[in-house]
Amino acid sequence: MPHTRTSGHVAVVTGANHGIGAATAGALAARGVAVLCTYLRVEDPVDPGTPEAYRRHRAASGERVAEEIRAAGGRAEALEADLSDPAAPAELFDVAEQKLGPVDILINNATGWVQDSFAPRPTDRLGRSQNPVTAEAWNRQFAVDAMAPALLISELARRSRDRGARWGRIVGLTSGGDLGFPEEVSYGAAKAAQTNYTMSAALELADLGITANMVYPPVTDTGWVTDAVREAVASSGTHFHIADPAEVAETIAFLVSDAAALVTGNVITLR
Repeated sequence: MPHTRTSGHVAVVTGANHGIGAATAGALAARGVAVLCTYLRVEDPVDPGTPEAYRRHRAASGERVAEEIRAAGGRAEALEADLSDPAAPAELFDVAEQKLGPVDILINNATGWVQDSFAPRPTDRLGRSQNPVTAEAWNRQFAVDAMAPALLISELARRSRDRGARWGRIVGLTSGGDLGFPEEVSYGAAKAAQTNYTMSAALELADLGITANMVYPPVTDTGWVTDAVREAVASSGTHFHIADPAEVAETIAFLVSDAAALVTGNVITLR
């Protein structure tokens, strides 16, 4: 996909220290967008079904991503923030406005991913450890994947309206489906809530020129893909590819461009 310029805009990208978030920050910066790379370093427990590289990626700093963008001539800042804190969304927008300018692009990519199930076995079908649904894990999952996106969308809407803006973009990342997300039940449920918030935003914020869409990526190799995952994709009747984060980022970059002004209120499934 050729680059579609989106110069002069400012984006907040959550979960931007690795994977799709980092790739999206880079793709937007390459198109002239100033980017606040937000992230939270997470120390996941050792899991025989999860590659060590993925654990390192999750524990990485987002400053590296911002430095790479600046080295390439772009504008970027990095800020570590825990999105389970209700005060975090306003803080992110304050920092972005102070250092980069008014925010008009929001990429809700961060996840409080929990591997849980109603009937947990020692490992799931891919060899990853499973846990039962608990109040603690549920609270963390929904705080990051449902509450934080809702508050971030609300912050973007309020500030856009206050300054009389007439352009904006919201893109969220989702997973799961109509039958939920077996073996990752709280993750799937929280993403469903985020999808609902985003679809409502598409309708309620249309008068501000703000579009809102969700992207459902294919299996994306952010470091967690193992041979077992590759075999599962190859034998699946619904999965077509294992994507690179940069491929997903290209779709997100298109959705925030002027060329996608009529694309709103959609869950866009990539295969």
